[in-house]
Amino acid sequence: MTIVATRSGKIEGLEGEGVQVFRGIPYAAPPIGSRRWRPPVLEDAWDGVREAKAFGAQSAQTEFAMTKMLGGEQPANSEDSLFLNVWTPACDDERRPVMVWIHGGAFVWGAGDTPWYDGTAFARNGDVVVVTINYRLGPFGFLHLADVFGEELAGSGNLGLLDQVAALQWVRDCISAFGGDAQNVTVFGESAGGASVGTLLGTPAARGLFQKAIPQSGAASWSSTPQRATAIAARMLERLHVAPGDFDALLAKSTAEILAAQPDIREDGVNQLPFQPVVDATVLPQAPLDAIAQGAAAGVHILTGTNRHEMTLFQVADPRSATLDDAKIVENVRKLLGDRAPALVGSYRARRAGASPQELWLDLATDAVFRVPAIRLAEAQLPHGPAWMYLFTWETPVFGGILRSTHALEIPFVFDNLDRGGAELLRGTGPDRPSIADPMHRAWTAFAHVGDPSHAGLPEWPRYDLDRRSTMRFDTTCELLADPAGEDRADFEAAQS
Repeated sequence: MTIVATRSGKIEGLEGEGVQVFRGIPYAAPPIGSRRWRPPVLEDAWDGVREAKAFGAQSAQTEFAMTKMLGGEQPANSEDSLFLNVWTPACDDERRPVMVWIHGGAFVWGAGDTPWYDGTAFARNGDVVVVTINYRLGPFGFLHLADVFGEELAGSGNLGLLDQVAALQWVRDCISAFGGDAQNVTVFGESAGGASVGTLLGTPAARGLFQKAIPQSGAASWSSTPQRATAIAARMLERLHVAPGDFDALLAKSTAEILAAQPDIREDGVNQLPFQPVVDATVLPQAPLDAIAQGAAAGVHILTGTNRHEMTLFQVADPRSATLDDAKIVENVRKLLGDRAPALVGSYRARRAGASPQELWLDLATDAVFRVPAIRLAEAQLPHGPAWMYLFTWETPVFGGILRSTHALEIPFVFDNLDRGGAELLRGTGPDRPSIADPMHRAWTAFAHVGDPSHAGLPEWPRYDLDRRSTMRFDTTCELLADPAGEDRADFEAAQS
């Protein structure tokens, strides 16, 4: 029996596989009733010993097709979901590095209890304390209401982000009781979780709560303007038949009604997620990337990167991909770059003369949504702290190989969870898998310990800079690359300047 005292009371966890595990720990009060669309507040204290043996409810969300692929059920979810989970080698005074994982899911899906995110291997193999969290999603976490209902709701468009900050504050206050060091915290995440990490680097409320950051397939470029976020809020209110100014009517709506009224994930085009952090002058005074470039994350070490074929996962799920031609690709890119789109598409096409429109769009969209933003983040941080870049290129053989090196594929390799939660459904089976997981897992562990992934016994891995742009390629063998796909990167740079 393992009992630990937190800031709000004692909890009892589990022991197994050589680690101690605590599940469903509240890190903030339930954001329900009058607390809906309000910033998180401290969790209530409790008497006696609270069991921490079962995961808490997932954040309110619609059904997510990826959940089964990630090895999870579609459990009941709730607006009362601000829980976190801890894996530790021991609850002692060793002051181990702490890794806080922020899940992905386009800011509308996901949870910290997904089997792929199990922290056992990090704790057992790397002597690290791992924390995974839930945070408010979709219209409960990122609905910008201040311009509709007034300043009383300032910050409502970034409540999911403030939940992440609250979880990091819990780590600061409590993690020493779990054998962790609150002064050696790495925050890491993938997709919307990676974008959350990148955004936290530019969030004033998060300063000082972590010393290292690993945004995977997500950077600091996913944010909305107040105008766009307000338009989405207005669209939702119309669907809910709530008049502007009638906040009581909105509060009276059920969880199911609100979820049913949210815009579809594809409604606004490429990477125009309906819900994401908002540059609202309250929680985010300026765009996160601009804040980072001005030194908001000075001293923080960053490890970032992407997968080679991120967008295949989305192409397979989007029937519109089958009808693509070069003209439609130009139209898509024009949404991002305006009149510079034809030149950029033309330059990509010139280097891919025999590629199908789908293959051309795969490279362009992967760069636009994932790879180039990761590079921009590293460039913004370089004057203020060290950065390292990776590229994951291993191609999965499942589904006839159509997914290639797709979005989220690196996660079970990073966590060394190749046999958990149905990971074989995405990675397949074969003897080469551990040869990829071992160096990635060691690199992430080394980064958590000393802030430098090159201490993992890999080939030489210099810091990222503007001259060589060193990038570690993870595949069945690891290889250091210099400015991979540099011509594409330079063309994007010209198009965005």
